Amino acid sequence: MKLLIGDKNYSSWSMRPWLLLKHFGIPFEEVLIHLYEPGTTAAILAHAPRGPGKVPCLIDDAGRATWDSLAIAETLAERFAQHALWPRDAVARAHARSVSAEMHSGFGELRSNMWMNIRASFPGKNATPGALADIARIEAIWRDCLDTYGGPFLFGEFCIADAMYAPVAMRFNTWRPALSATASGYVERLTALPAVTAWIDAAQQETHAIAYQDVCP
Repeated sequence: MKLLIGDKNYSSWSMRPWLLLKHFGIPFEEVLIHLYEPGTTAAILAHAPRGPGKVPCLIDDAGRATWDSLAIAETLAERFAQHALWPRDAVARAHARSVSAEMHSGFGELRSNMWMNIRASFPGKNATPGALADIARIEAIWRDCLDTYGGPFLFGEFCIADAMYAPVAMRFNTWRPALSATASGYVERLTALPAVTAWIDAAQQETHAIAYQDVCP
């Protein structure tokens, strides 16, 4: 399998399936395509002509493409059922799917105002009312999951739901909004996970830059 991803420093969507593959030890070839370059879309379409020309995109051994981070996660869960990518318990699994889908489709204010840039440090900036409302909802989700399933991750062991929220943890490391002790502890545990540490280390070594995302007005 091949996984097409964007820059590790910036591409929150790419981070999610990459973490799942790494954490669960599923072999894959990484194909990194720099974002926001004149040839970016063409390079992606060369691998996956049926898709929208965006990353992430998973190419299986038969050359079939699956795009969108949540679709890739579901595909991996089906194909590698020996791994608990979703919780085994049906009730917990439905809960995990719900909070993952909420992350996938929501939190637009947080995305717009506190973008992922692992190499940057913008403490206390862009704490707009909308972004703070999104953060409050995320904290509520995390607290409920950790209280219900006992931690250390949202549903006990690391799963798709944690991968979906990992870029949020990266945002919190960069922007440093005020967080509860529960949320701060979860961010620390996610950041220390070996797969996440590997992604961060690679992001910090990248030299490709997206200028407008490296500054905060």
